[in-house]
Amino acid sequence: MSTSTATDTAASTPEGPEIEVRGLYKSFGDNEVLRGIDLEVRQGEVVCVIGPSGSGKSTLLRCVNLLEEPTKGQVFVGGTEVTDPDVDIDAVRRRIGMVFQQFNLFPHLTVTENLTLPQRRVLRRDKAEAARVAAENLERVGLSEKATAYPSSLSGGQQQRVAIARALAMGPEVMLFDEPTSALDPELVGDVLAVMRVLANEGMTMMVVTHEMSFAREVADRVVFMDGGVIVEQGAPAQVIGDPRHERTRHFLSRLLDPARAEVPEETEETSDQVGKADQ
Repeated sequence: MSTSTATDTAASTPEGPEIEVRGLYKSFGDNEVLRGIDLEVRQGEVVCVIGPSGSGKSTLLRCVNLLEEPTKGQVFVGGTEVTDPDVDIDAVRRRIGMVFQQFNLFPHLTVTENLTLPQRRVLRRDKAEAARVAAENLERVGLSEKATAYPSSLSGGQQQRVAIARALAMGPEVMLFDEPTSALDPELVGDVLAVMRVLANEGMTMMVVTHEMSFAREVADRVVFMDGGVIVEQGAPAQVIGDPRHERTRHFLSRLLDPARAEVPEETEETSDQVGKADQ
């Protein structure tokens, strides 16, 4: 969505951000993955989070809906503190749609059944209403003709679009995307990004962990660069991607945007220890 649209939307919601993260820390044993994150996402804003593997991007996203429990700090969604021990987390999660790297579709169910099952179990919609909502959202992602197909007959890009439709069928106020195109063949990436672009234009609040710089440059209202569990810098895409202020950001982008010119790094004890670790 355009920056002007995001500004207008934010201005109309003076009550506060849709997502707010305050002083967030997360450790796995001795490994401190997040080290004091402060971040706000306004209603209707698209925020793309970029950074190297192991920088804490995915962990930050998973802390927003408490798939990972923070070690310290607070997370608010729509003004409700997700990290409050007494919060009804299931009620909060019904307001948040999440799309993962893997599609997580039930292989023994048709596409429509994959969309209607969570509606009926979580939202208690009847069969007819769930089917109607499923059909509407399959149309939104351009897959109406696949309603009776099984996941095994779909391409990776189609399966990810079904996963997006499934999340949308729950009526979320916020959508979280965790590297939604990383498991796809390059020729399938565009269809998924096109769906996300439409959602952004419709005003959906979105927080997207991605390595797709063209998408971040075109669609994001704000880009956040993370490294070492902290936010190094954030701002408009033209600033962070086009003219980054910090050397760490410049180094990351140079390796990502022009990998053929990257030099083989010298192995240190620290980098050796990190080999094989997944992005936390």
